[in-house]
Amino acid sequence: MSIEAYKTPEFIKRKGIALSCKQIPYDSALTFNAGISRYRDGYVMLFRNDYGFCKQDFADFYAGISDNTTPKTNLGAAFSKDGINWVVIPESVFSLSGNGINRVYDPRITDFGNGQYGVCFAIDSNAGVRGGIAVTEDFRHFDIKSISLPENRNMVLFPEKINGEYIRLERPFLACGRHHSIWLSRSPDLIHWGESELVLSTQDVPYADLKIGPGAPPIKTPYGWLTLIHGVEKQEKPFAAWQRDWIFGYYGGVMLLDLENPAKIIALAKKPLLVPEMEYELDGFRGGVIFPGGLVAEPDGTAKIYYGAADTVECLAEAKIEDLVKFCFNFNCLEK
Repeated sequence: MSIEAYKTPEFIKRKGIALSCKQIPYDSALTFNAGISRYRDGYVMLFRNDYGFCKQDFADFYAGISDNTTPKTNLGAAFSKDGINWVVIPESVFSLSGNGINRVYDPRITDFGNGQYGVCFAIDSNAGVRGGIAVTEDFRHFDIKSISLPENRNMVLFPEKINGEYIRLERPFLACGRHHSIWLSRSPDLIHWGESELVLSTQDVPYADLKIGPGAPPIKTPYGWLTLIHGVEKQEKPFAAWQRDWIFGYYGGVMLLDLENPAKIIALAKKPLLVPEMEYELDGFRGGVIFPGGLVAEPDGTAKIYYGAADTVECLAEAKIEDLVKFCFNFNCLEK
């Protein structure tokens, strides 16, 4: 199906762009795919910052003038009192290189509730894509706990242990085909991971025909673990984009996982939760992309949903948690 076949439900209230490269006090071309969490008396954001090129470089590339189209990447940090207005600290806070590692990107933040925060991130390496996990207390110093084998990424951690074990969702790249699925793994210490189980296949998501992956770290509700995902669907014509042949539409989706056995899906919405519709979602480095990375539960029952848009900016939407849960059940793929 084409992206025009879907519509964002009315209970989702977009709040617009939360962070863009214009707010970054160092070299920045694209600022997106952030992780967000409650932090002390406010909020913290770790964002992906791509730099070292610009939109004109892509125009020059297609004109045969230049080939400067490969970004450099680091992670920046920002803090906010209200989750809407952000103050970016003056320097990037995290990057990796050497030992076959080229860059890190797409961070996710999980609050463990004890003053420590788990940070998941993707890694481009000479051996392929890998996923990393670190722990921090101040978002300036990071203790790296583990780095996965290739090919794996889109990792998110649950905010509490289940049956004495840390739990993560992840998206390995499968050698047997082009459809990539969401898996769950367990660990006693954030270092050693195993007991892996398949959670959800691309073929079971009606709005994805290429791949799916975890979005934001889950939040706990009385009905189950509320979990954002993304789904990718190939389109017939390219989007408005710096990368002119970009034909992949990314949607935000939602599902509920069992509280005691999160490898079990209770309800999976068969329609996307967030559809690229706004100009800042449809036109950018890669138009037509929505990539959820933060889900914050507020005391009044509202959820803040943070997502990268068009691989260019970081955006915010809000919804009532009860509406998100209802959406899972009202459009449940698992119903017979």
